[in-house]
Amino acid sequence: MAHGDQAKQAVLIAGPTASGKSALALALAEELGGTIINADSMQIYRDLRIITARPALGEEACVPHLLYGHVDAADIYSTGRWCVDVSAALRETQAAGRLPIVAGGTGLYFKALTHGLAAVPPTPPALRSHVRARLHEEGIAALHAELRERDPAAAQRLMPGDRARITRALEVILSTGRSLSDWQREGMTPALDARCAVAVFLDVPRQELYSRIDARFEAMLAAGALDEVRALRARNLDPALPAMKAHGVPWLIRHLDGAIDLAAAADGAKRDTRRYTKRQMTWFRHQLPDWPWVTAERALETIRLALGR
Repeated sequence: MAHGDQAKQAVLIAGPTASGKSALALALAEELGGTIINADSMQIYRDLRIITARPALGEEACVPHLLYGHVDAADIYSTGRWCVDVSAALRETQAAGRLPIVAGGTGLYFKALTHGLAAVPPTPPALRSHVRARLHEEGIAALHAELRERDPAAAQRLMPGDRARITRALEVILSTGRSLSDWQREGMTPALDARCAVAVFLDVPRQELYSRIDARFEAMLAAGALDEVRALRARNLDPALPAMKAHGVPWLIRHLDGAIDLAAAADGAKRDTRRYTKRQMTWFRHQLPDWPWVTAERALETIRLALGR
């Protein structure tokens, strides 16, 4: 996006789980002709619509939504890959003449969006284990062949038997969508100049937030979250995959396995989510200290004023 002037070209909406980000984003998008772009690391998984509180189908039909449910639960998605995807989403939104509204609770996504990624991001442990297991089962030639498809320059540069460098190069391209040489040369520049965006963090009183979390989990169960997790469990995926660790998923799997009753699973899921919101708030306070914290009631007016609408 253009960096030359300071006109506000995008809206960034963050906040803890259940703070009302999706509702605010939808209201803004309908009012201002916006496209909502997902910045939640669990709502990207197509298997997890209900348990991650993704926007409902009716809401997605009202205004364009990008980067929701576009990744399979068997994949390991990273901040680096999101940066590649969000850059394309911003270009698409701008080309359509719409206002990008980036909404979600994953702080690393927002920081990478406005600050860039300076060094190769760490490979997610589950992906590293997966690549190492393939090395053991398939051998280095198979990994080198895949690298040749995904990153021909790296494959040509490396000796076909160089196990350490081939696995590392493959991990990086699988994890980030970019070659190791790209990272070493330039890192990843911000997709959006922070000065050209209106950013808000939704601030909700703690007890109210906890009540919302509890009510929302009950609503998820009523909407079919258990069936959704049952279908995910039937895929027999590695429990270390990020999608398998989404809030509520491990607890509901324990219930489906017969280890605990549904009430205990729901209590565990709600407790984990409440704890996570504390970490979200602490992270944003320290990592993005310039972001204004506003109540959901004031957020719409704050954003309108900043946009001059």
